[in-house]
Amino acid sequence: MTLYSVIFYALAALILVSTGLAITRRNLVHAVVYLIISFFGSAMLFYLLGAPLLAALEVIIYAGAIMVLFLFIIMMLKVEGFEEPFFPIRQWIPAVGMCLVFIAAGTLMIMGDLDSRIPLKAAVAEPVFFGHYLFRKHWLAIEIVSLLLLVAVVAVLYLGKNRDSYK
Repeated sequence: MTLYSVIFYALAALILVSTGLAITRRNLVHAVVYLIISFFGSAMLFYLLGAPLLAALEVIIYAGAIMVLFLFIIMMLKVEGFEEPFFPIRQWIPAVGMCLVFIAAGTLMIMGDLDSRIPLKAAVAEPVFFGHYLFRKHWLAIEIVSLLLLVAVVAVLYLGKNRDSYK
């Protein structure tokens, strides 16, 4: 086993554990922190696989901007804790069933036909060309997303400011 394989499996374990902790925490701030760790692990995985631009975008966009927005929303709305159990038993049964289906499908795909491996060519795109393509072809979608994020921030500010009037 090579050093890259060891690092890959360690990062995969880090991502799985931190994502699992993020979805099982009752405290929303802790869940966001675990999700940030998961995003950093994904960024390191992208870098390990030879995509430094995707790694940088993962850190800047997801671990940076979107998680700060989530924390801002959680802090402004002051969401209270849940009174009922976090995962009732009626939710565990379908989740475990779907997990077993995905594990079986993944195992069948991996072990299916070991002789049919086709090597893929690496696609190399420099950040300059990617940026030109993104902002020439998809500028409207980028502007729409930025407008939606602005509307979300304004809505949270409005709800946070008028929270006392709801009581």
